[in-house]
This record gives sequence, structure tokens and C-alpha cells, in this order.
Amino acid sequence: MAAVVAESSYIARDALDLIDVEYETLPVVTDARKAAAPGAPLVHQAIANNISYEWELGDKQACADGLAEAHIVVEQELINSRLVPNAIEPRACVAQWNAPDDQMTIWTTSQNPHPIRVLLSAFTLKIPEHKLRVIAPDVGGGFGSKIFHYPEEVIVPWVSRKINRPVKWVSTRSEAFITDSHGRDHVTVAKMGFKRDGTITALQVTTWANQGAYLSTFASLIPTILYLGCISGMYKVKGIFGHVFATFTNTVPVDAVRGAGRPEAAYLVERMIDIGARRLKKDPWEVRHKNFIPASEFPYQTPVAFNYDSGDYHAICDKVATLADLKGMRERQAEARKAGRLVGIGFSTAIEISGYGPSKVVTSIGSALGMWESAALRVYPTGKVTLFTGSHSHGQGHETTFAQIAADELGIAVSDIEVVHGDTGRVQQGVGTFGSRSGTVGGTAVVKAAAKVREKMRRIAAHQLEAAEEDVVFDQSNGTAYVKGSPDKAKTFFDMAFSTFTANHLPAGMEPGLEEQAFFDPTGLTAPNSAHIAQVEVDPATGEVQIQRYVAVDDVGNVINPMIVEGQLLGGIVHGVGQALLECARYDSNGQLLSGSMMDYAMPRSNLMPMIETGRTVTPAPSNPLGVKGAGEMGTIASTPAICNAVMDALQIDHLDMPLTAERIWQAMQ
Repeated sequence: MAAVVAESSYIARDALDLIDVEYETLPVVTDARKAAAPGAPLVHQAIANNISYEWELGDKQACADGLAEAHIVVEQELINSRLVPNAIEPRACVAQWNAPDDQMTIWTTSQNPHPIRVLLSAFTLKIPEHKLRVIAPDVGGGFGSKIFHYPEEVIVPWVSRKINRPVKWVSTRSEAFITDSHGRDHVTVAKMGFKRDGTITALQVTTWANQGAYLSTFASLIPTILYLGCISGMYKVKGIFGHVFATFTNTVPVDAVRGAGRPEAAYLVERMIDIGARRLKKDPWEVRHKNFIPASEFPYQTPVAFNYDSGDYHAICDKVATLADLKGMRERQAEARKAGRLVGIGFSTAIEISGYGPSKVVTSIGSALGMWESAALRVYPTGKVTLFTGSHSHGQGHETTFAQIAADELGIAVSDIEVVHGDTGRVQQGVGTFGSRSGTVGGTAVVKAAAKVREKMRRIAAHQLEAAEEDVVFDQSNGTAYVKGSPDKAKTFFDMAFSTFTANHLPAGMEPGLEEQAFFDPTGLTAPNSAHIAQVEVDPATGEVQIQRYVAVDDVGNVINPMIVEGQLLGGIVHGVGQALLECARYDSNGQLLSGSMMDYAMPRSNLMPMIETGRTVTPAPSNPLGVKGAGEMGTIASTPAICNAVMDALQIDHLDMPLTAERIWQAMQ
């Protein structure tokens, strides 16, 4: 590895042009399935057949029995296209070495600065953690691609220490296309069995998952537990079996992109149900409804991996059908078809396993760290509060949501709370933001820290009111503490905060000051779920798809801030629609990325979508006191199959692979 260091980026690029590099051209394979074929070029000579690992999940015999008892078995090859994450802010890293103090400060666009500090200290830079500060400011988006430990986080501080000057590196958009980890890229052959009445008897899945040229940080987690662990969807199916071949190719490493395995699972299951319903000549909506897990069976252990904590799948689907006026929608579709218009209606349901996660569980399947989260509350003499969270905000709105949680727990105004995140010098410990975990895990850590603050304040109030501690209550509605039955003689939040610093009227043995920290290690995962309906029209002359309506109902448990949750769901929906219709990272036969710029990689724009109609059902999560479930990835998981199913319905065909571009659809119609 080499680096060019200069006074400016312009000089560095000029110097780069003076360097001649001789490359040895090697044979190339870019397709996940072809990479495992006999005679394929080997990416690494030591690894036969380019297979990095194989993984199985489910009951093979139960699956075989289910297929045998089926009236029909539908089989389909499905390609889940490769995505480039394309966060609005490309990766960047700045490092400053302080020689007199022997300390390094790094500013980096990371979703999880604390694990990055551990990796830098223990494995790469070998700088003691207390001499290393990692700051990740309010980063401009991540979508999973900024979880990982990238080379610049080693090279930039190494150079800074070498020359004893601040050093900066900022990725260009073109560099981001070819160095950010990509997502998805599966080739799958699936079989699904159905009885005559539409009951699903079995699902058999064989997937070739592209890993790129090297394994990225979470690469092995995604096509295994996160993907195969979710192929049961929202359905009660006994016989499920999946087999994954993870293959090396001459491409950018593949890792997490919004949803990370869950969108791949939903696309597979929802497409197969539509194909089966079409072959049976049954309503795809009714087939779904027939196979849902009943609400009475929660918590529900799936035949593959996860235990679903809560949900009411019949209710959520009934609500989206009512919100969409499905009966009227179908009547209008029939009229349009009589007029020769290609109007299609697509359904999808989706499950997400979120809130990672119980440390014993995640470490048992290979994680090197537990997935708890931390929070600390510092109360000042004036009653103002600073909240330190180990979760990281890069567009999710933690500064608002976490302040709301603390305000509700302490009975003070949101405006009195400052939220600090993304700085290992100020936040003692943290795990970070990924897997839709911040509200469930990080938010609960805030609740626990606030409970400790309330308890100390209650004890102070009891001492000052000359009452027994058990007779004093803390009123979370207004931040006061008083003897039961005597709220008119309450101590205010300011009174109690100020007392901890004057320290002249504290209970015996109590230390001055008021700062509490808490860690939360969840006992279980959460299972947010959704039901979406899309209506599209295909132009028979051009193949262009117009989305006429999009209706989504999601169950993300209790909602702390409806506007923020709505924004996350809407953004996720558009992200998934982008994959369905536009986005695909393509390589040529020489391993060159063809879609390596915004000119060649199509992304959704605002004029692609109609106004999205949304609704919610609520089944609170039992594994955390807030009752919240993950929300940040839910929209992406459900929207891709909804759009694809709508287009297939418009064309009255079984399947077309993504992206459903105008050209691809037009060719299919010829």
C-alpha cells in the first residue's frame, strides 16, 4: 500500500500522475454463481472454487416432506442486484498527532467510533486507547457502508504521526463508487410448495452470495443468519431449508447496505408467493392472508432461526387494504385493463429482525463484541442536562429522539437537554448505530440512566422534606419530588440539582454531584413488520414504469417521535424502490465497474414517487421498557418486492429480474 502526501489535493493529484504502475492482468470472474463453477478463475489461489464458506439453516427433511406433499412446486431463479450505498457525504478522515502528549485525534465518517478506536488500538495503529480519540461528527448518511474499518483510518493517522502534521483525506464520488463496500448481489434458485388451497408447504433456497474480492467486516453475517434467518417471512411454514455458497469475485467487497440480508429475504419470499399464486390462479393477497402466523401464537419460534417477539399480521394487512381501498383499487384496475392500459397492483409483507442484540447470542454466532449500548446523564446545578450516548446519529435524529426520552423520564423540557454522540473523548463507551438498534438498545440505556438520576433526586428530596424515602415519589410529568399526597410541598428539579452541588443538605454518605451512567444489553430482538401495496402503470410503447399509488402500514412498536419515524420509513421506501426500478452496479468482463458515477448509476429522484400514504399498527416490543422496535430499515425491506410484484401484475408474467428499467421491460414485451 502506498500514499501520496502533499500540501493540497491538487498537488497530490499532480504527483499521482507522475507515478507509473505496472499491473499484471489476471483472469476475472464477477458473477457470484459463475465464480463457483468448475474452471472459473480463482480470486485467491489457495481457495478452491472461490467458495469462502458454505452455510445451511433449517430442516432439510421437513422441507423435502413439504415439497413432496405440495400440489404444485414453483421454481424460480432470482437475482438480487448489487447496490452502491451512495451516502450524501463520501468517506473522509482527518488525523492530528500531538507529539508532546503522545496523543492521536482522528475525525472520521464512521457509524461506530468506539469500535473503530478498539480496532485502531488493538490491531492496526497499536496506540493505547487512552491516547487515541476518535470523533465522528454528524455524518452525512451511512446506510451500513460506514460501519467498517477502512484503510484511510490507518493510513491518515500513520502519516500524521510520521510527519507530525495534521493530515486530511476526502473521497471523491468516483472513489466512493469503487471503494465503499457494496450491498446485496445474490443469485438464488428457490422452490416453494403450495397446496391447492394456497397453503405454503415448504421453501427450499440455494443462494450464491457475492462477497467481493475480500471478506468485509460483517460480510459473513449477512447471507447467513440475517438472510436465511429471515426467509420464513411473516408466514407459518414448517418446511424451510436454505443453503448459501459465499463466493469470492474480482469485485468490491460486499457488506451491509440498509437492511443487510433482510431485504434479500423479503424479495425472495414475496416474489415466490406471487409466482405461486399466479400458477394457482389465486389472489396473491388471499394467499398471504391464509399463511400468516396467527397473533395468538406470539412469541413465535420460526423453523429457521429467530423468535418473533410480537405482531398481528392479519391486522396490519387488513389495515393497509382498508387504507388503500383495495376493493376500489382493483375495480379501477379492471377498468383500466379493459381500456388496454397496463396497470398492476403489487403486495408485499416484510419482517425485520432488529435491535441487535443480546450479547450472549451475537457472540455465540461469531461476533467479536457484545451489542449492548451505553448512556450517561450529567445534571448541572442549574438543572440543565447533557446526555452522552454511545449510539451514533448520521441522519436518524438521535439528538431529538433521545432528548425526548430523557425529558419524559426526568420531567423536564427537551430544550434543557444537550445530546452528545460520536466522540470517544466525551462518551466513555459505545457500540454504534446499525441494524435498527438505536431506539431499542440506545434508547433503553437512556431510560436506565434517567432512572438512576431520579432515584438520587428522590433520596435528596426525602432528606430535605424530612420524610422516609419510601414515602417520597418522583413525578415524571413535571420533574418534582414530594411526599405522597402532598404535591404542593414538592422539590423542583432545579432544587434537587442545585442541592447536589451546594452539598450542604445531602443525606449522610451521599457524594456531591449528579451524573449517572447505564448500559443496556437486550434480552431479545425485536421484529418490526410491514404490509405495503403499490399500484403502477407500464407504458406499452416505452416500458417506463409510473408509480401511481404507494400505501404502507408498518408496525414498529411504540413510536417516540412520529415525524422522525415517518421520515425514516419514507426514505427507506424510496431506497427500496430505487433498487426495484433503477439501481445496479455492473461490471464488464474485465472486472471494470461500468456504473461508477452518477452518470451511469441511476438513483431515484423526487419525481419518481407519488405522495406515499402511510399508517401504523402497534404491538409493543416486550424486550425493552419503551416498547419500541427498529424503524430505519423497515421501508427498504418491503418496498422492493411491492414494486416488482406490481410490475409483474401489470405485465401478467411470472418474473423479470431487477432493475426493472424501461429497456428491460420493453424488451420483455416484444
